[in-house]
Amino acid sequence: MKKVAAIMIIVLIAIMLLGSNFVYAETTAAAETDNSDSQLIKIKENSAKTLDEYKEKYGSDAYGLTAFILNIIRIYSIPFCFLGIAISAIYQYVIGIRKLDNQEKGLVLMVSFVTILVICQILPLAFAVVVKFGRG
Repeated sequence: MKKVAAIMIIVLIAIMLLGSNFVYAETTAAAETDNSDSQLIKIKENSAKTLDEYKEKYGSDAYGLTAFILNIIRIYSIPFCFLGIAISAIYQYVIGIRKLDNQEKGLVLMVSFVTILVICQILPLAFAVVVKFGRG
């Protein structure tokens, strides 16, 4: 039963990742080159605008840039860590049934990825609290 659950989780994650890539590929393939260039310019402008908002909010270029980077890390750590947790579940529950050393490796990987996920989610909040209330 654990094998089936782990395989189902992996298949669902793979479908989500591949599905998003196919939709993106179809929309960009159908778009003209001018349209894709304008989309890149919009993305660049939006990120520059967001960076300026962070700089204004924190009152410093260094603090604003740090908050911007921590926010990006927070966003991109979620799929990375979920993929790592899924791989570690395969090591622990599927491969680990036959080989006990891989079961232990899967547990260590799972604890590591959960720890990384928690740190990446809490770090921007801790930074904001320290900068806003700690500077005086």
